[in-house]
Amino acid sequence: MSSFTDYLLAFAIGGAICVVGQLLMSLTRLTPARILVAFVTAGVILTAIGLYKPLVDIGGAGATVPLTGFGYSLANGAIEGAMNEGLLGAVMGGVKATAAGISAAVFFGYLFALIFTPKTKK
Repeated sequence: MSSFTDYLLAFAIGGAICVVGQLLMSLTRLTPARILVAFVTAGVILTAIGLYKPLVDIGGAGATVPLTGFGYSLANGAIEGAMNEGLLGAVMGGVKATAAGISAAVFFGYLFALIFTPKTKK
């Protein structure tokens, strides 16, 4: 497959996930926090039933970068940990699989809070 096709598929799949989020914000009374939780949960559930892996294979970063991709990583880590270490591994595997992303979010959030002046919404 050509690079252009890969980019196009990543854009299309990532864009479709974002469209779903925008529709949920525009057409429902769900708060953004609930939509974020729903996306992570949907990623975990779709991974558990085997539907998210083909989407990742087709869309690459378009499927792994949105919050559903975080759920995908969490579920994959939990499944792998459960297979290797049992029930405790299911908990530890999810944390291990997502630790780098969480650490980066905390670090860069802190860094940008130091550089820029955070303001609360009124």
